[in-house]
Amino acid sequence: MSIMSIVSAVLYLLLAPFVGGILAGVDRIISARMQRRMGPPLLQPFYDFLKLWDKEKQEVNPAQGWYIGGFLLFVVLSGVIFFGQGDLLLVIFTLTIASVLFVMAAYCSNSPFSQVAAQRELAQAMAYEPMMLLVAIGFYLQCGSFTVGDVLHAPTLSILRMPGIFLGMIFIFLIKFRKSPFDVSMSHEVHQELIQGMVTEFSGRTLALIELAHWYENIFLLGFVYLFFGAACPLAPVCGLVACALVYFLMILVDNCCSRVKWQSLVRSAWVITIILGFGNVVYLMIFR
Repeated sequence: MSIMSIVSAVLYLLLAPFVGGILAGVDRIISARMQRRMGPPLLQPFYDFLKLWDKEKQEVNPAQGWYIGGFLLFVVLSGVIFFGQGDLLLVIFTLTIASVLFVMAAYCSNSPFSQVAAQRELAQAMAYEPMMLLVAIGFYLQCGSFTVGDVLHAPTLSILRMPGIFLGMIFIFLIKFRKSPFDVSMSHEVHQELIQGMVTEFSGRTLALIELAHWYENIFLLGFVYLFFGAACPLAPVCGLVACALVYFLMILVDNCCSRVKWQSLVRSAWVITIILGFGNVVYLMIFR
């Protein structure tokens, strides 16, 4: 591992919570403007986090804290491996373990809201995991390696030969970012029949750790967007950052324009997009290598 890889991983570890919190604040402000409201201040997510951290710890089941701690650990580990320019398959598998631990934490409660939301979360995982694997396979076929560092030093932009995989990844990111129309298991806004689904029975510091994990995860997922524009080109970093900003704005726009669908429609649409855009692009890369 090079010095640059170590520095990037450490910077992610230290800065991702702050950048993730800022992005959450930007999300709230833009959403409010789209709805003709003033909205909260930019730093409101940090105020909410500190307020949750100061609350008395309440747990329905002592195992919840351990599962949520593991969830945060594996989310952070996924980002550290990614920004440390490690193996993409290892990154995806580590993120999957984090998702499983989050589901287990929800299953620790006897609340019907948590139980149903946990089942929907598993359905979501079945919807987006195949596309995430196709992303890694696409980078391998394009660059000849699963290593993030090799993708970043490719001679050409990966987006030029992987537009289908890119669009498919953006589609399933609506699930990962928990945006409408796919916020079926948990929502950042209390507007669904499951109240807040997966986190209904969490409070205090445990809920704060979940929010922190989502800040880490959002930055890490935007790193995948950047990866499509990473190349041995002077303008590649600028293109990557602009793409990340546009994708994040698109997520907010779709969230405010669409109503939530049923989980069956989520799984069906995600698989259709995965087969047509993702698998189709992989076949193209295999034929025209």
